[in-house]
Amino acid sequence: METSRDSNAQPSITICQLILSLGMGGAEVLAARMARRLSDRYRFVFACLDEEGVLGEDLRNEGHPVHVLGRQPGIDWRCGRRFAALLKSEGVSLVHAHQYTPFFYAAASRLPWRTPPLVFTEHGRFFPDFPRPKRIAANRVLLGRRDRVIGVGEAVRQALIHNEGIPSRRVDVIYNGIDLDAYDQRTDDSAEVRREIGVGPDDFVVIQVARLDYLKDHVTAVETHKRVVAQRPDAKLVLVGEGPERPKIEEAIRSRGLEASVLLLGLRKDIPRLVRASDVFLLTSISEGIPLTLIEAMAARKPVVSTRVGGVGEVVEEGKTGLLAPSGDAQALAAQILILADDPDIRGQYGILGRRRAEELFSETQMMERYDRLYRETIGPR
Repeated sequence: METSRDSNAQPSITICQLILSLGMGGAEVLAARMARRLSDRYRFVFACLDEEGVLGEDLRNEGHPVHVLGRQPGIDWRCGRRFAALLKSEGVSLVHAHQYTPFFYAAASRLPWRTPPLVFTEHGRFFPDFPRPKRIAANRVLLGRRDRVIGVGEAVRQALIHNEGIPSRRVDVIYNGIDLDAYDQRTDDSAEVRREIGVGPDDFVVIQVARLDYLKDHVTAVETHKRVVAQRPDAKLVLVGEGPERPKIEEAIRSRGLEASVLLLGLRKDIPRLVRASDVFLLTSISEGIPLTLIEAMAARKPVVSTRVGGVGEVVEEGKTGLLAPSGDAQALAAQILILADDPDIRGQYGILGRRRAEELFSETQMMERYDRLYRETIGPR
């Protein structure tokens, strides 16, 4: 059931954002923020291939129509037909598909006329990532003349060119951006936050904010913490997020005897407070696009330790805003964390430079302006 806004107050252009679900992932958060920031210019409708998610409920309560298409396993052509009917009933002028699978369904549902036009944003890549000839051939058929393709970073753009066969002239980069003001340290509530989550005021707190998914490799985060705590008994690892890997992560914590020093907080809506109350931000992914969480950490003036994958090197200036290590290498990650643990001056310096880099490259305002311009160029004169 959808809640509609007053039609007299709605902009005349309707954009449908098609996404797998509206959980608390990076692509989902960005889709929601676009609707909230640009709702004075466009009417936004959301379509979820699989499930609504917690953000979907919030968006519906705010007055944005949210539809669940109920995709079945395999290629579900009925799902595509349902989406085509939705486009007609909602009077959609443009589809913004987030990630490849939504792009496939959005593009296939428009055949043979390829209307309405489509913006496809690729937020990250699965691992391993390699060319698939059948998919490359399909992409040539699916992509229309007016459609636009966006990679959230140069590494993602190159993957779209080389592994999806999309001509380089068709693929642009728009960096992910965040609301930097939300991460300003105008008030220091770190002591209060630490009390709430059960860590001491002098504990050395490492935080990782990520969906509990295999691509984030939380088991390596736990193994990294085991090595850190052996030298820093005051260290605590705070894991924020939910997902299918939770039982595996809980077992990794138990098997290493780390129940007292690893906190699993689940889904949280107070990420800025939690990040501000930490000392170091950790990311152990095996594959990434442009991780919002790293930008959030830098906006909060926190040093980063991350795996050197995907577009991470486009976000983190190694040796200036954070330290990087190979994916899956708990020993190297622990060594980097311990360097920061032993030197609060370096942590402070990295934090200052990280905030500056976030302001220069990853502000939400810059991102929204570029997408607004892209929408208008793609839709064309009315």
